Amino acid sequence: MSWYRRTKLVFDSLRRNIDPKILPRSHLPSSIKPTGSPNPSSNFSGFSSIASRQVGLRSWTPLGSRNRVAYNPFLSQAKRSYYVDRYQVRHFKPRGPRKWLQNPKAVWTVVLLGSGVLVTLYFGNLETVPYTKRTHFVLLSKAMEKRIGESQFEQIKKTYKGKVLPAIHPESIRVRLIAKEVIDALQRGLSHEHVWSDLGYGSMDSTTRGSDTGVKEVGIALSEGGDGEETLSEMKWSKDDQILDDKWIQESRKKDTKGESAHLEGINWEVIVVNEPMVNAFCLPAGKIVVFTGLLDHFKSDAEVATVIGHEVGHAVARHVAEGITKNLWFAILQLVLYQFVMPDLVNTMSALFLRLPFSRKMEIEADYIGLLLLASAGYDPRIAPKVYEKLGKLGGDVALGEYLSTHPSGKKRSQLLAQANVMEEALMIYREVQSGRGIEGFL
Repeated sequence: MSWYRRTKLVFDSLRRNIDPKILPRSHLPSSIKPTGSPNPSSNFSGFSSIASRQVGLRSWTPLGSRNRVAYNPFLSQAKRSYYVDRYQVRHFKPRGPRKWLQNPKAVWTVVLLGSGVLVTLYFGNLETVPYTKRTHFVLLSKAMEKRIGESQFEQIKKTYKGKVLPAIHPESIRVRLIAKEVIDALQRGLSHEHVWSDLGYGSMDSTTRGSDTGVKEVGIALSEGGDGEETLSEMKWSKDDQILDDKWIQESRKKDTKGESAHLEGINWEVIVVNEPMVNAFCLPAGKIVVFTGLLDHFKSDAEVATVIGHEVGHAVARHVAEGITKNLWFAILQLVLYQFVMPDLVNTMSALFLRLPFSRKMEIEADYIGLLLLASAGYDPRIAPKVYEKLGKLGGDVALGEYLSTHPSGKKRSQLLAQANVMEEALMIYREVQSGRGIEGFL
């Protein structure tokens, strides 16, 4: 029976190695001494040699008093990848990206290639805003920007279905004629870009010195604020507000570069008037202008309406929508990183206060700047613009703290920024050129 017991033990060991369940200790004999065996060497004190060396599936400790089973990790993790060296030692193979990360040459190659791609992407998408010569980074393509504008315009027409005034309505005709004058001025600027090579137009000793009278008139009008309001000279300007100061204008004029205006070529301009009481107007990419009748109720003159339309067209000129989408992408990436260390609510609040809202206010000021020159080039007196923005601020209910929580600067600050800068003097010069019949080639 000795051979039968040995065979049964080997069979049981094989079955236990195939079956993941470990049998109870009672199934493992502590010692097997077959009776009737004449040879002492036939005594079997465990099957470690058979199971470990011959079978090679599980390694068992010699059966003794404790009768414990030695756990073999190579068998329980049969799916793991490993290799055996010449000494019959099993080694686990590292999987995943660890292999190339441990190679300095591979790491440097990836870093250099990645840096090259990022640099190429950045400088390949840099554009210069017409006239202001501000350089900005825009990832959104011009074709995609137009499709977004057209899609939003169709959505707006569906939203206000039945409230869009017909083309023969007097208010619709009036707004379209005003918008046409502003757009024609823009087209003249696109076809004959005029880059100032000197700063004589902004000098007190230049031949256009007479235009300084208009600047003083606007300054005096804004400085006569009553009820304890701070005057123009008493205003405290932050660094972000200096986008329209004299130094900024002089530096921008020194950049003898042509603004990017390919996104404005071949645009199908459309203007609709929506019968809604809200005081608002906007210009979508692809030249889609929407004006609400609430704006026309508060601004009766054509010059006032042209000021608002010129501002909205200024957004399209500077591609502020596409730039905003690009900025929001970087803001989202930054937020995802900060989410790992700071509470999401705090990150969202800080991002809005210090990134999104300041960026939006700067874009509004730049649109004011471009819109003022469009207004003058269309033949409207630019001195009306500061008063329009101040009136808009009063209609919107400007408050001191609300400016920092708003996407737009306060109307009073916008009017004072336009009045204090040499851009008003330049706008007056363009206006007088147009009024004299000589016109101007363009201002972009």
